[in-house]
Amino acid sequence: MADLSAFPITQRWPAQHPDRLQLYSLNTPNGVKVSIMLEEIGLPYEPHLVDIGENQSWTPEFLSLNPNGKIPAILDPDGPGGKPLALFESGAILVYLAEKTGKLLSADPATRYQTLQWVMFQMAAIGPMFGQVGFFHKYAGRAFEDKRPLERYIAESKRLLSVLEDRLEGRDWIMDDYSIADVATLGWVRNLIGYYGARDLVDFDSLTFVPAWLERGLARPAVQRGLEIPSKA
Repeated sequence: MADLSAFPITQRWPAQHPDRLQLYSLNTPNGVKVSIMLEEIGLPYEPHLVDIGENQSWTPEFLSLNPNGKIPAILDPDGPGGKPLALFESGAILVYLAEKTGKLLSADPATRYQTLQWVMFQMAAIGPMFGQVGFFHKYAGRAFEDKRPLERYIAESKRLLSVLEDRLEGRDWIMDDYSIADVATLGWVRNLIGYYGARDLVDFDSLTFVPAWLERGLARPAVQRGLEIPSKA
């Protein structure tokens, strides 16, 4: 059995199954990337809820794993060379899990790098822009008198959706096969039109291929499970 006692995070979130990958997360758009991935690849894991609303990601225990104070993070007792590996940043975790299991990331070099570019597109553009729409439309930013920030982020989100729309024309998934590019992006598009309530703001129903892709993705059993892990319920 793996000994994870050297990792301070296990003091606050004890591992009941230390031989399994430990997931520290919440079912936010970034958090569900990893839970969906873990459900898709079938790797045994133990989820731990980190309540960001209670600032638990800023506790010393969590910061010992991710100094940036953001979820998700993982602790794999069976990392490279059989040694435990702690990892943060959802995109890095997706790549790690894909390479660990040989799933959802092509071994063909060209296809692999093309997949990674779409993961980076989500990390660098879709996530930050959609998140700003959420802040200025749903959260504290909606009370700001100056509406130019919201207008700017809406316009950019619409542009990003058009990029995704063009990419998905004539294909079911972002790549030829379902991959970590889809895993990275599904939760953010879902949140934009659902939880953030921005469906009309970004003219989502004027699109054709993105809504069909989202419906296909959300119909996957692993995605349905992963969206609820870990939850506050």
